[in-house]
Amino acid sequence: MASHLFCGRVNLNILREAARKDLREFLDKCSGSKAIVWDEYLTGPFGLIAQYSLLKEHEVEKMFTLKGGRIPSAAVKNIVFFVRPRLELMDIIAENVASEDKLQPRDFHILFVPRRSLLCEQRLKEKGVLNSFTNIDEYILDLIPYDGDLLSMESESSFRECYLENDQTSLYHAAKGLMTLQALYGTIPQIFGKGECARHVANMMLRMKREFSGHAQILPVFDTLLLLDRNVDLLTPLATQLTYEGLIDEIYGITNGYVKLPPEKFAQKKPGEGGKDLPTEPKKLQLNSAEELYAEIRDKNFNAVGAALSKKAKIISAAFEERHNAKTVGEIKQFVSQLPHMQAARSSLANHTSIAELVKDITTSEAFFDNLTVEQEFMTGVDTDKVSTYIEDCIAQKDPLIKILRLVCMQSVCNNGLKQKVLDYYKREILQTYGYEHILTLKNLEKVGLLKPQSTMRNNYPTIRKTLKLWMEDANEQNPNDISYVYSGYAPLSVRLTQVLARPGWRSIEEVLKMLPGPHFEERQQVPTGLHKKRQPGENRTTLVFFIGGVTYAEIAALRFLSNMEDSGTEYIIATTKLINGTSWIKSLMDHPEDKFP
Repeated sequence: MASHLFCGRVNLNILREAARKDLREFLDKCSGSKAIVWDEYLTGPFGLIAQYSLLKEHEVEKMFTLKGGRIPSAAVKNIVFFVRPRLELMDIIAENVASEDKLQPRDFHILFVPRRSLLCEQRLKEKGVLNSFTNIDEYILDLIPYDGDLLSMESESSFRECYLENDQTSLYHAAKGLMTLQALYGTIPQIFGKGECARHVANMMLRMKREFSGHAQILPVFDTLLLLDRNVDLLTPLATQLTYEGLIDEIYGITNGYVKLPPEKFAQKKPGEGGKDLPTEPKKLQLNSAEELYAEIRDKNFNAVGAALSKKAKIISAAFEERHNAKTVGEIKQFVSQLPHMQAARSSLANHTSIAELVKDITTSEAFFDNLTVEQEFMTGVDTDKVSTYIEDCIAQKDPLIKILRLVCMQSVCNNGLKQKVLDYYKREILQTYGYEHILTLKNLEKVGLLKPQSTMRNNYPTIRKTLKLWMEDANEQNPNDISYVYSGYAPLSVRLTQVLARPGWRSIEEVLKMLPGPHFEERQQVPTGLHKKRQPGENRTTLVFFIGGVTYAEIAALRFLSNMEDSGTEYIIATTKLINGTSWIKSLMDHPEDKFP
């Protein structure tokens, strides 16, 4: 059930239902029994839209992963390929179709997600298999609801495409996704944006709106749309997230709402079974606000999670103790009716206590503390203009390359570029220690502005930091009063911009906005007459914040914190091209020459 999609200010289940309806319609086009061949990357996002039960209702009997050779045998009438429009995948499909048994012909169909591609069809034609397909269609899956206040396109390389390869495909998909949202939730009257890509998305969306003459006769749900480029704030994803959900993502990686964890902590040991083998399969858990406890602790600073868990443990054990007080049949009946909920709460508590222990093992280590100390020194402007002895030591110990790149890029961003001799020293050390093939990666990081030589311009970062209060001494982690708690002192620049836009408005920070890359702009969309929202006294505004190029869980936590502040006056829904952390983000910019020249 998608109950967690109903709980926010905006019912995101409407979007999920629209996506499910389109999927049903396509499956019904292929009459008879079916086997789906999945592009593996799509299985996660599709799992958030439709479970296997829905596919089964529409005669899907088998599911396979797309790989070379023959498709496994299945007594079905239709083979349906669900794929992204990638040329390398067309070669695999062509191989699958060509090696099909001619004596038992089956109907082939192909569903491109999120758009059809003429290049891909051309490739299938060159391989001589295009005419084998009965249906070639597209399934427009732009924005996928992840939670009651979170949408993601899960476009895995959108930042790389936009800023490195100058490919605007994902921006077009973002504009289309916003058009879909407005068809379901009404026109968004006010648009603000910062950054080149934000400008492109706004222009495309406004053009689509003009071309699509019919207005959705729906009372607008959103008051404002804020489009933010990731490269306006390159610092935030590089910093280690310190919220519970952020740390789980940093350490284990959350993919499509699921996390895989080492199984040892979750083994149920029974008395007398000391020597029993421990499970070896990773423990897979779903993480979203449908789970009461997770919704409560996910956005807390990790240092406040232990107290929250022990408080919950006392409440649960007190609830179980109630059974001794149940004397009458009515009281016993009431207790029994609450039992499933209580048992679920106890199991949830056990899981999160285990996860918290796993995370704590890492956050209490000396290595984690040293890394965090250096990050915070960079963010506060300490020694950003010379070679860091800590980074030198990490390279000498051959620590993971991504860790090194995150730190060097952070130093560069906080110093508005590195002195040429410092930059050359780091590059030389990295290439000599980790291999010369990484010269391509360093070039990429330079191209997107993460790693650069200092220009003659002065370093604006200290001015931006002071004006926007990006560093708060003594951030209160237990009972926060400012968004800086998500990084224990650092307030994400992207979220600060969002906060200032709501109150007192961007005019108050005009000078800082000019220091940040890309234009800032404001647009208005005409809302059909009679559909203007009449706000009740005390009713909050609803703002959709769209991060182009990715967003971290810590930024999401900071926006949720702003939504929940008593006097904020604004509730935020978050949309993005991809959910990222520093590691996955840097990884997407790395080049492996061996992949290109096998």
